[in-house]
Amino acid sequence: MKLLNIGYGNLIAADRLLAAVSPESAPIKRIVQDSREIGMLIDATYGRKTKSVLIMDTGHTILSALTPDALGLRAETENESGGTSFD
Repeated sequence: MKLLNIGYGNLIAADRLLAAVSPESAPIKRIVQDSREIGMLIDATYGRKTKSVLIMDTGHTILSALTPDALGLRAETENESGGTSFD
């Protein structure tokens, strides 16, 4: 299993990630609110501004303080270097 660092020591299973998107649009804000209401929201921002919303294949929505671009670069870097793996 490859893990992706989403900031502040938080890791997610990279193969479960469907999308990393900006939180600015109304549909994404609606997804965040709906996830909060049904208890499927994970806030990994540590009180900082949300810069990306991660949508997982499990139905969970995760808030991160890193931008989607930064997360994409981390994912590419970890893939090239072998990444953090727990097999």
